[in-house]
Amino acid sequence: MANTYLLEVGVEEMPAHVVTPSIKQLHKRVADYLKDERISFDEIKEYATPRRLALLISGLADKQPDVDESVKGPAKKIAQDADGNWTKAAIGFSRGQGASVDDIEFKDVKGVEYVFVEKHIAGKPVTEVLKNLPAVITSMNFPTLMKWGYNNLQFIRPIRWLVSLLNDQVVPFKILDVEAGRTTRGHRFLGHNIDLQNASDYADELYKEFVIVDPAKRKQVIIDQIDAIVEEHNWVIDKDADLLEEVTNLVEWPTAFAGSFDKKYLVLPDEVLITSMKDNQRFFYLRDHDGNLLPNFIAVRNGNKEHLENVIKGNERVLVPRLEDAKFFYEEDQKLTIDQYVERLKRVSFHDKISSMYNKMQRTAVIAQLIGKRLNLTDDELADLDRAAHIYKFDLTTQMVGEFAELQGIMGGIYARIFGEKDDVALAIREQYMPISAEGELPQSKLGAILAIADKLDSILSFFAVDMIPSGSNDPYALRRQAFGIVRIINVRGWHLSLLGIQPALIKALAAANVETSFDLNKNIAAVRQFFLDRVKQFFSGEKLRHDIIDTVTDTQNDDIEGIFEAATAIDQHKDDPDFKDGIEALTRVIRIAKKGDKNAAKEVNPDLFENPSEQKLYDAVNDVEGQFDDRTVAENFTALRELSPVITEYFDENMIMDKNEAVRNNRLAQLGILARLARIMGNLNDLIVK
Repeated sequence: MANTYLLEVGVEEMPAHVVTPSIKQLHKRVADYLKDERISFDEIKEYATPRRLALLISGLADKQPDVDESVKGPAKKIAQDADGNWTKAAIGFSRGQGASVDDIEFKDVKGVEYVFVEKHIAGKPVTEVLKNLPAVITSMNFPTLMKWGYNNLQFIRPIRWLVSLLNDQVVPFKILDVEAGRTTRGHRFLGHNIDLQNASDYADELYKEFVIVDPAKRKQVIIDQIDAIVEEHNWVIDKDADLLEEVTNLVEWPTAFAGSFDKKYLVLPDEVLITSMKDNQRFFYLRDHDGNLLPNFIAVRNGNKEHLENVIKGNERVLVPRLEDAKFFYEEDQKLTIDQYVERLKRVSFHDKISSMYNKMQRTAVIAQLIGKRLNLTDDELADLDRAAHIYKFDLTTQMVGEFAELQGIMGGIYARIFGEKDDVALAIREQYMPISAEGELPQSKLGAILAIADKLDSILSFFAVDMIPSGSNDPYALRRQAFGIVRIINVRGWHLSLLGIQPALIKALAAANVETSFDLNKNIAAVRQFFLDRVKQFFSGEKLRHDIIDTVTDTQNDDIEGIFEAATAIDQHKDDPDFKDGIEALTRVIRIAKKGDKNAAKEVNPDLFENPSEQKLYDAVNDVEGQFDDRTVAENFTALRELSPVITEYFDENMIMDKNEAVRNNRLAQLGILARLARIMGNLNDLIVK
């Protein structure tokens, strides 16, 4: 018989951002538990509101399937003594299987007889399996945990009720002092408790008590209500997906409504108004059809339309102080100059083990110039980049950012324009933090991209220099995200920057610019390099690239991240070529044998020591490839190297590399060493799988 089972965990209001991941986690844990217990089911439906996590499991089996198994024990010579009597080993084995020695059979396994016991394990009824769900529920993980009463259990919020209903029967269990039953709770203010008669009644019965328990349906109700309001007023709205998700998880019975604020606040930058509405109050902002922000908003109430006018007035009243503060800060901030704000940064700590924020800007300015020169920026571009790098953190000391921290960088760009800075300087300041998440938007301007790289690189190098290196899940300063951001910017821009070996050049540049550091940038160079290579691997993992190709290109001496990208692309594009296998095998043979060379031996090849025509042939071919190496793309060099396969094969067929004559031997190893170093531009080709 196929059953329907309802599990509901009722809690005090959860933060909106944990509702969706929590129900996903409960779904997975319960599904995995049922599979481990060999209880089949057809579907698990997720339900969640701020006050409940629930699963409706359909097609649930009545019981576990019976299991017949043959259990192998000790060998016959161990199970019986010379007289055929059962030994302690046999007796203990049979007893451990719930049997006796009378149940033992002997079976031949590869010419040796072993003891076997045939077991029949009757499947447990599903009710017995479901009674153990408390262990599954209480094992859940959350970003923050609470304890309540005198209990040791930690959960996202105190558990207030439990429903455990198999069809129309309660499956009893208990968590702390809360016993599972059939009673669920309706909306906190509009609804009542409900005694469910059947598990399948869950969603319909809660709807009667003002709870839309299906998140997807609740979200659609909100969308429909918002669309109706927007259409009525001829407004334009950006239904921000994150905000919509958050609002959905804040309410159980949504009612959208429109509110307004005084037009005088429209003098504020759009970003300030949007932050005040969206981030602080969870309001949807509105525009006219020309893109201008309107003095209106849409919010969602957790309730019905009763006394809605009072709710609207209350929300409008709550918004005004935020806007009033923002207007005051905006006007006050413009009474000082950028130089005055920059001076204040000398008293703002970047980190107490590293420097002030002012010193960080000085270091970032040096890094930015190094990058700018490597990218052949014009003198005007370098000057603008330098100006941006020397002031880009100034908004941290403004009152606006002090109150609205999420506007850092954004206000810097806005104020920079107001104070007369060039547009590209202001835009670079605005884009300095991008991307602000793993998949966040990247800087769109060239100077913004360089400044973002320089700022993030300074943070990474500085923290590594004082031994504050991320480990495990511990990364309090988001260095992994910043490094991944650098990798993404470089990938999109296609910039060749050799960032993995920038420390020596940076140290010289800092000294030339008279920028002092209290730490040694040469420290943990290898760790910095591996840290970035791990981020490159992370990037490749999202590109559906073969693992052996990823291992190949990231096992490299190449300091150029873009070069690693190009190497991966080249290998991936040519991996199915007819000559790919022969070319790689020839190059990897060169690399393996070249390792036998004496590190102290001469690196140059002496043609006078050649004994066979194939040596001159390889020498000329390698010289030709090497001579054009810097003018070719990585893909072109890879093709040129693989095309050496016939010459390499002939070379090995005709010459004994480890010749008895030391001079000849070292000369041949030197030749292979040059070719091996060229091949290393692709990474470690020995990691590549060829078929």
